[in-house]
Amino acid sequence: MAKTIDAGSEYGGKKKSDKNYNGRQKAAIFLVTVGSEISAEIFKYLREDEIETLTFEIARLETIEPDQKDAILQEFQELMMANQFISTGGIDYARELLEKALGGQKAVDIINRLTSSLQVRPFDFIRRTDPAHLLNFIQQEHPQTIALILAYLEPNKASVILQNLPHEVQSDVARRIATMDRTSPEVLREVERVLEKKLSTLSSEDYTAAGGVPSIVEILNLVDRASEKQIIESLEDEDPELAEEIKKRMFVFEDIVMLDDKAIQKVMREVDGQELAKALKSVDQEVQDKIFRNMSKRAAGMLKEDMEFMGPVRLKDVEEAQQKIVSIIRKLEDSGEIVVARAGEDELVV
Repeated sequence: MAKTIDAGSEYGGKKKSDKNYNGRQKAAIFLVTVGSEISAEIFKYLREDEIETLTFEIARLETIEPDQKDAILQEFQELMMANQFISTGGIDYARELLEKALGGQKAVDIINRLTSSLQVRPFDFIRRTDPAHLLNFIQQEHPQTIALILAYLEPNKASVILQNLPHEVQSDVARRIATMDRTSPEVLREVERVLEKKLSTLSSEDYTAAGGVPSIVEILNLVDRASEKQIIESLEDEDPELAEEIKKRMFVFEDIVMLDDKAIQKVMREVDGQELAKALKSVDQEVQDKIFRNMSKRAAGMLKEDMEFMGPVRLKDVEEAQQKIVSIIRKLEDSGEIVVARAGEDELVV
């Protein structure tokens, strides 16, 4: 969100109340205005360097007049509205709706702010296509082309296509997405030209980042279990280190809330008490409550005492403890002792 404010803040049309604030200052004022709880949630989606920059700007803030806060909140709302319209139907669609809502000149100003700093993602026209139709459209393409397209698709659509590709192609495409780094505009243009005979709007010549391990993990988390297992097993044969890195990220500790009570209880029987106490040190209340509800009152009380008397714990130690528990969960799932719910799967009872 801070990036969105930054993106549109260096251009014209400033109000007197803006005092020529730059983008980082506006983002800092926005975070202060919305309060600590919302700001903390926003920080979860930012990189460490972004958090450090914003924290520094917040610390430097002086008294902010109410009209200055209102102006920045209004700018944020307008930019978010425009961003949403662009992602829904493109720039022309966004301009039309903004003109109706805010007037012609205001709409032009906002669109100009966004389009001068935001790049319209490649394959925009394909992302609005039904996955079933797109599957027929691309499944005969080279695996690298398919990987490039899936890397730019929303994960829920990409997962539908990936799980319906031929088995011999699935792992190849998954590997190519995971090892993809940056793709030049020339290659993107050529692929778009061949697939749709038209170009998506690229507002700059900067190389575009897509793919990587996080991308394939997000996709695999949404495919059905059979496809996921087949892809992972093939990757283990082709590239064991990559397969292991993907597996580590497939199920994060906070996903434990997706397990049913019986599964939680089975997991708890396999987990060391001290490791569990460490693992719960940095998670939100929902995760802790899920664990405590599946323990006896005495055991839950002892666990809470362990967490309290343990004192500060290094983040690295917390993450290691969480990863050990995740490994136990995946082992129990692979052996069929528990079931991990996945988005898009029908619930079957057999």
